[in-house]
Amino acid sequence: MREHRALDCGRQTSNVRRRTSGVRRRLLQSFVLLLLCALFSSCSKKPPADTLVMIIESSPTNLDPRVGVDAFSERIDTLIFDDLLTRSDNLGVAPGLAESWDVPDPLTYVFHLHHGVKFHDGRPLTSRDVKWTFESLLQHIIRSTKTGPYRFVDHIDAPDDYTVVFHMKEPDASLLWNVSDGAMGIVPQGARDEMTQHPIGSGPFKFVSAETDREVIVERNNDYWGEKPKLPRVRFAVVPDGTTEALELRKGSCDLSINSYITPDMIVTLSRDPDLVVESSPGTRLAYLGFNLRDPILKDVRVRQAIAYALDRKPMIEYLWRGEARPARSVLPPQSWAYDGDVPAYDHDPAKAMQLLDAAGYPAVNGVRFHITMKTSTDENTRLMVAVMQQQLREVGIALDIRSFEFATFFSDVTHGAFQLYGLRWIGGNEDPDIFEHVFHSSQFPPNGANRGYYLNSEVDSLIDQARREVDPRLRKPLYDQVQRILARDLPYINLWYLDNVLVHTRRVRNIQLNPAGNYDFLRTADLAP
Repeated sequence: MREHRALDCGRQTSNVRRRTSGVRRRLLQSFVLLLLCALFSSCSKKPPADTLVMIIESSPTNLDPRVGVDAFSERIDTLIFDDLLTRSDNLGVAPGLAESWDVPDPLTYVFHLHHGVKFHDGRPLTSRDVKWTFESLLQHIIRSTKTGPYRFVDHIDAPDDYTVVFHMKEPDASLLWNVSDGAMGIVPQGARDEMTQHPIGSGPFKFVSAETDREVIVERNNDYWGEKPKLPRVRFAVVPDGTTEALELRKGSCDLSINSYITPDMIVTLSRDPDLVVESSPGTRLAYLGFNLRDPILKDVRVRQAIAYALDRKPMIEYLWRGEARPARSVLPPQSWAYDGDVPAYDHDPAKAMQLLDAAGYPAVNGVRFHITMKTSTDENTRLMVAVMQQQLREVGIALDIRSFEFATFFSDVTHGAFQLYGLRWIGGNEDPDIFEHVFHSSQFPPNGANRGYYLNSEVDSLIDQARREVDPRLRKPLYDQVQRILARDLPYINLWYLDNVLVHTRRVRNIQLNPAGNYDFLRTADLAP
């Protein structure tokens, strides 16, 4: 399950216009200066005719699909390795390496593999490789945080070369999701730590090389069992700065960037460049606020609801995100088969917020009811938007104190519960309703899971447990609908917005097909103009 990245939060309409206008001017001035400097200095080389150069913000931490959990590792892994299943448009599951599967009873999953699949080194891929991939985790031969999702697997059988049988300790409907696209690529039987340095999969691209903080290179697998990619080679170039990314794209030294550090204002500027194309589509990345429910102030649901009513997401989305986001009502994205948008909403209503705060016993004294502290990263966009939020909360008498830290320190505090209020994003991990157990079940208090706000509701626990044991999606969905309605009432999170997928590319790149998850599957169909 992919972890969070830093949140960008929000300020009130008039102040948003004024402050954003000033920041925009400064950003554009810096952009022009850097561009002029770049034009008069030695420019990067144009990409080779047979290579697409794609910008990523940091190096993948580990390309062994059993180990790497960051977004860059998992998304590059999906090109190198095949999973048993893929994901459909509604974020359900579809055939992958397994051309079909059966669930004869709630404790048995039978997968039937495609014939003729080969690893990049020529070895045939069989059921024994699938069995080893998962057993190397379950038997702790490979140590990884990815073991958790398979805790209900009792044992795995490989009765013939093309049949794999998972036997469960107890029903676990999330298993299908946890063997699908990006969750667990299949490695060769016997593969151990060497996969980290030289990953060998069966996917559409083969690993060529990697250099930390510089690049990862993959090339087309001409023997791929499925539809072969059109791109001969892809170089993932590490560029950890949004302004530099924009310059590289304008110079044509890089071809493509998706959901990057480029600011919304820079995206508008790039869209006017005749040599570039900006494409966007609704995405699944969720920005949210998390509360510490053990805090004396925030444990009162009326206070949390008041904060939700005090925040005005509309001007944040319009002026800070330039319309490239959509208000969120659930942790799940609207594309999910289990999504329920018919839940209590918290439209901007300062009067309602003040009524709730009065009822909770927090009258305003000299305009201030209480102080709360929000922890953030030092990212510039984050600090700007938290300042917006600070102003909006001040209007209802809440003094928001902001503490910014380098990301590793900030995230460590969050994972250890050292916060009152924080903001982050879910990337990928919120695309399946298994997220409810990981984040809101009482069994998932740290270090067991990501229930970092210590939310406790026995009814929610019971509904999540029922849904996990129910294999039929038609019976699972009403249970998740109830979970979403209760969470919208209790507000352990405030769901802010889903960020659009925004992709910038040069005109030599063609045939790009964006999907809601914003992963790198578009590289399977993209090609380069002659």
